[in-house]
Amino acid sequence: MMTAAAIFIELVDEIARSRGRTDLAFRSIRTAHGLTEVESIVLTAVTHAQRPSTVPQIGRALGHPRQVIQRAADALAARGLMEWRDNPDHKRARLLVPTAQGVAMREGDDAEGLRLAAQLTQGIAPELIARAVADLRAIRMALTENLRAIAERDDMETIDA
Repeated sequence: MMTAAAIFIELVDEIARSRGRTDLAFRSIRTAHGLTEVESIVLTAVTHAQRPSTVPQIGRALGHPRQVIQRAADALAARGLMEWRDNPDHKRARLLVPTAQGVAMREGDDAEGLRLAAQLTQGIAPELIARAVADLRAIRMALTENLRAIAERDDMETIDA
């Protein structure tokens, strides 16, 4: 019988392989606008956010270093896809807010993404995908809690859920 750790390593491998295929499938959407992968991820995070976020908040949520998110945010702001706003809760960590141009780009990309996703998921039962989403979400949340416990024990940085 395989241990949870051994099965987890297989899961990580399958996720990496799946990510490679989805990256290839969706790459055309990102490159049509000349965005890097991180810029596209940051634009999505900002346009889909319930409220404006800071670079450190986005970095923690995505598991990326703050400096990587900062470079992407600066590039997106320079292109007019998002803008900086003062943060009443923090003097230096400004808030990121999408511009109308950024929202329009993301909405167009989301529509194209759904079209591609419909092609990619042909022959896959929606229930199978929904179950995988629920299972992966539960695993991610448990990993987040375990990472927090490890970080507290070892005085390390952690990520948000």
